[in-house]
Amino acid sequence: MVLAYSLLPSTARKISVWNELGLIVGAYVLGSFPFIYLLGRFNGVDLREYGDMHIALWQDVGRVQGFIGVAFDFAKGVIVVMVARTVGFADGWVAFAGVAAVAGQMWPVFMKFQGEKGNSTGLAMSGVVDPASVLIALVPITTGFLVRTVPRLRQREQSLDERLKFGGPPSLSLPLGMGAGFAVLPLAAWGWGRPLEMIVAFVGLFLLIMLRRVTDELREHLRQPSGKRGMLLNKFLFDRSEI
Repeated sequence: MVLAYSLLPSTARKISVWNELGLIVGAYVLGSFPFIYLLGRFNGVDLREYGDMHIALWQDVGRVQGFIGVAFDFAKGVIVVMVARTVGFADGWVAFAGVAAVAGQMWPVFMKFQGEKGNSTGLAMSGVVDPASVLIALVPITTGFLVRTVPRLRQREQSLDERLKFGGPPSLSLPLGMGAGFAVLPLAAWGWGRPLEMIVAFVGLFLLIMLRRVTDELREHLRQPSGKRGMLLNKFLFDRSEI
């Protein structure tokens, strides 16, 4: 927090530190709100029993509910950034608030700090903070999505309804593309000449998302007989312990 504050221009410091702390805490609490979990419970499914709540909601509850869940996670990032800008916070604090919302989605206080991977909220908040940089970051993300999705949609032995559930083994291309996109984001912001505090926020976003990947079920994965170095690399690149 001290580092973030020191990076901000002096004109932005007219807003008190309590306002800034309130912004960060409020963003984290909003990001923590377990809408997807509650949506699953409303439909009789405990999504905590699944590895990915978004996928489980889409496949086991319904596509409409899955779309609503993803849209709400996107809204978390958008709302935080829009409110912070409307109130008049500097761009740096706006970006840091977006990162706090992503942290809330990944480590929600209402779910014993066991949440999602931060991709949807992170992408949404970044798109509002710096749309031009996100357009560049979307290149690897979209590539990973298409490599994963197109072959599954072309499986003619399945019905259209089955194909739209996007079942099958976990994807390697999508998490790889997603990670590459968030890695590219601060570089794109630097290339566009964005303020230093915004670049720092995007670096922090990438590091937090990678930290969430690597630490997910880490104790269980460390007990596996496979090499720990390879396991950690797989989690970092592909969001899974084995490939």
